[in-house]
Amino acid sequence: MYRRPTDQMVIEEFILPFEGKLSANNRWVKLSKIIPWEQIEKDYANLFPSGTGNVAKPLRMALGALIIKERCGFTDRETVEQITENPYLQYFIGLEKYQIEPPFDPSLMVFFRKRLDHKIIKKINKLICDSEKPKEPKDKDPGNPSDPDSFEVYKPDKNKGKLLLDATCAPADIRYPTDLSLLNEAREKTEKIIDTLYNQELNLSKKPRTYRKRARKEYLKIAKQRKPHQKAIRKAIGKQLGYLRRNLGTIDFLLTLDGHGDLSSRQYEELKTIHILVDQQLKMYQTKTHKIDHRIVSISQPHIRPIVRGKARSETEFGAKVSISMVDGYASIDRLSWEPFSESLGLIQSVEEYKQNNGYYPESVHVDKIYRTRDNLAFCRKHGIRLSGPPLGRPQLDNSQEKKISRQDMRERNAVEGGFGVCKRRYGLARIMARLKDTAESVISLQFLVMNLERRLRLLYCHFICVIFETLNKDICPPK
Repeated sequence: MYRRPTDQMVIEEFILPFEGKLSANNRWVKLSKIIPWEQIEKDYANLFPSGTGNVAKPLRMALGALIIKERCGFTDRETVEQITENPYLQYFIGLEKYQIEPPFDPSLMVFFRKRLDHKIIKKINKLICDSEKPKEPKDKDPGNPSDPDSFEVYKPDKNKGKLLLDATCAPADIRYPTDLSLLNEAREKTEKIIDTLYNQELNLSKKPRTYRKRARKEYLKIAKQRKPHQKAIRKAIGKQLGYLRRNLGTIDFLLTLDGHGDLSSRQYEELKTIHILVDQQLKMYQTKTHKIDHRIVSISQPHIRPIVRGKARSETEFGAKVSISMVDGYASIDRLSWEPFSESLGLIQSVEEYKQNNGYYPESVHVDKIYRTRDNLAFCRKHGIRLSGPPLGRPQLDNSQEKKISRQDMRERNAVEGGFGVCKRRYGLARIMARLKDTAESVISLQFLVMNLERRLRLLYCHFICVIFETLNKDICPPK
């Protein structure tokens, strides 16, 4: 059940338990005016088609709490504590007056992230980015020859603007996976599953053996070595595979008996993941390779995949790959996938989305070398779009002008690289703490949303300063 809240009052009407009023110049008050709450409310209310049951928390409370968490880097519990202590945060999430009690339980933050998934956050981000665009005049006909000024004001067929494209990886909060450590973790989990399934009512002569002490000792023999030899690692992997396959056979046998212990839903999911892990590791062990499709790198988070980036700091990262487009400093996610993909294949789609949103193609597209494929170059040439970088083929002798343009393109493309840096260092994109697939995607989208909101807030502040300076200049030097 969902009940629409009353219209949000102005800041002067917020009731405090003590004398005074909240300041309208506070950052949270200004930020609340930027977000189109009423437009988002319609889509959020559709998530609750039933008219019965407990009343759900309002959209402003759910989205506001998530924005506070990602903007300040709090945990779920700390977010609720900060909201309880701060009247500005309570106004930001839509409360009408200050209250001492927490507005909701910290466990609801998980449900907020599930409801406001990646697709909904992307729509909200688009609304915020589109609100900054200047509106085109509608009273003039762009194709009317009797009005020559209309051609100068609005030309839908002329390319305008600059589109920046790039991709990065959002690493998950997992330890660096190795084949041996993954097999050891899987073996320990199967031993706990056997302990749960076995009980005295099964009428077995003795409990099935797992050789856990011997297996643990053989794992530590290699794990404690600083630089173990490859042959020793391969031998240890073979032994762990043997113990693990024996445990899986025992589990299948116990599941066929009546009266076995009940496994939790989490143990069932882990058991499915372990079966896939054993099949993958056994195939790589037999073929003497280290690559396989849809490779499992975490038992608790089986959706995570290795993403080969080729960076100096870390050649391979483990998380989601994100491809974004940036226009006028505002970033939007074009594609978010846990499987590796080539970002060059999404250039045409990103350019077409740019045209759909603005009514015209961009004047130039600023990318790195991986985007400069023949298909992308042909598409840009067909629509009169300049793709950054030198042309394919042998460089010309007199290319001073091309080098100058190329250097300028690289300077402008630094904005998207800087956006990644800000999002990773300031808003937590460098380590995604959410463990579920849906919630992790929601967190990644929220971080780009908060970064765009911060830009809107800075531009609003700069506009306010410019108005003050213009007013002061008019008072000091009045027009003659």
